[in-house]
Amino acid sequence: MSTSLRIATFNLENLDDRPNGKPDLATRIAVLRPQLLRLRADVLCLQEVNGQERTGQPRGLLALQALLHGTPYADYFLAHTRTSRNEAYDERNLVVASRFPVLASEQLFNSRVAPPLYRRQTARPSESEAKTVAWERPLFLVRLDLGQGRILHVINLHLKSRLPSPIPGQQQDYAWKSVAGWAEGYFLSSIKRVGQALEARVLVDELFDAHGPEALIAVCGDFNAELDDVPLAALRGRVEDTGNAELGARVLLPCELSIPESARYSLLHLGRGAMLDHILVSRALIQHYRGAEVHNELLPDESGAFRTDTQFPESDHAPVVAHFELP
Repeated sequence: MSTSLRIATFNLENLDDRPNGKPDLATRIAVLRPQLLRLRADVLCLQEVNGQERTGQPRGLLALQALLHGTPYADYFLAHTRTSRNEAYDERNLVVASRFPVLASEQLFNSRVAPPLYRRQTARPSESEAKTVAWERPLFLVRLDLGQGRILHVINLHLKSRLPSPIPGQQQDYAWKSVAGWAEGYFLSSIKRVGQALEARVLVDELFDAHGPEALIAVCGDFNAELDDVPLAALRGRVEDTGNAELGARVLLPCELSIPESARYSLLHLGRGAMLDHILVSRALIQHYRGAEVHNELLPDESGAFRTDTQFPESDHAPVVAHFELP
């Protein structure tokens, strides 16, 4: 006998239900719900889930509830990121829906890695002192009870995009005033993205410290980076780069490498495919791995030359799913 475990990640791209929003929620549900059903996920990690207001009620995930209604996921255990007021964020919540019970959850926001200090060189007026460069969103750790004393540690994340961060005095009407200012904004975004990856790696090492090499760990989400980019290299922990073979038990392995290269992309930009959404797992979990899929057959091109958010109800990311069989 074995237990099937399907872990999926999907950036829903600003799932919301705003008045006069285009496309409206019903149109988006008609497209997104079949994609979720196709995943047949036991653990579903979602990104970019916006919160909605209700009179006299804490902000909740009403659009997501409508999307999951009538599907097996409607009965799943649900955990999501929360503000200091214990309600959903207005935008870009991280959500884990699980067939297995949730034992605990924790969100990390510069709690393992302090924000670095940096003085912007192209700011106008110039800055006299360095300021903190904090991440823009948290990491989300959820512990799931797989039964028989087994715990699955799931880290859901959405790393900073490649879009340049604002620089004071360097932008007007969304246009940059100088190439140097644009480049510095790009540099700041890189700091945030790699910094989040470092914080996730520190958390992964903590899990190995606490549970040993047999820890069942899955890091899932929108990394805004491809496999050989710095954030992925830092998070995976390539043992050949550390020079210490004893660290080999702590590497994370990308499930997507078993997918043919021609189909290995989760986003299209100007006709080029990029794999930005990943499922990385520990060695203890990879031994039960059976295969992975990227559902990108109808993926629209996200670049401005082809697409605007008000035209397409699809997400600009493809869902990714990895299948395991646990004894």
